Amino acid sequence: MSFVFPPEAPVALPVVGSDAQFAVRRVYCVGRNYAAHAREMGFDPDREPPFFFCKPADAIVPVAYGETLALEYPSQTGNYHYEAELVVVIGKGGSDIGVDRALDHVWGYAVGLDMTRRDLQMKMREMGRPWEIGKAFDRSAPVGPIHPVEDVGHFAAGGIWLDVNGVTKQKSDVSHLIWSVAETIADLSKFFHLQPGDVIFTGTPEGVGAVNKGDTMTVGVDRLGELTVAVV
Repeated sequence: MSFVFPPEAPVALPVVGSDAQFAVRRVYCVGRNYAAHAREMGFDPDREPPFFFCKPADAIVPVAYGETLALEYPSQTGNYHYEAELVVVIGKGGSDIGVDRALDHVWGYAVGLDMTRRDLQMKMREMGRPWEIGKAFDRSAPVGPIHPVEDVGHFAAGGIWLDVNGVTKQKSDVSHLIWSVAETIADLSKFFHLQPGDVIFTGTPEGVGAVNKGDTMTVGVDRLGELTVAVV
């Protein structure tokens, strides 16, 4: 087979304790999956079922432990927001997956950031248009190394936090997810046939806010360590 242009290499995330790389297929994100965050965004979390949006695979930027990712402030925004997230990676495909079997499809977990052009997202929301320019732009998804599930277990609970310039901005627990990891996978698989290589951002807690050039973010999840990102 020949191609008009050489295909790009797959986006790959390192695996802790291994030389292997995890090739990313698709990136799914869960919207407003912590009650307090839903309220700060002006919504009632008790009335809304889970909803999903996507980022392109090449929005992911691997961030190694002990290194600081230099992340460029994106164009066309004056309100660039951080969102700390627990990231789930899928190792076994399926559709219409039952909640009782959903965790069997998880290969591992990582720390992630869903970076957002909040002003553009809000403008599109008000106009009833898709969010892509607010959510799916280049380098909008820094992700740390993947921890295999056999090493860290699953996450019914666990602290999640984000600091900006040493000041804590987000601090919560995965137990506060409105829809658990298993429930999220089960619901998502009703609409998409999940495949190995799929990545799921599970939502962010309250405390989202803007960063500017010169700011440094540190985001972490219990048992998964921290990653550091500097806005340049």
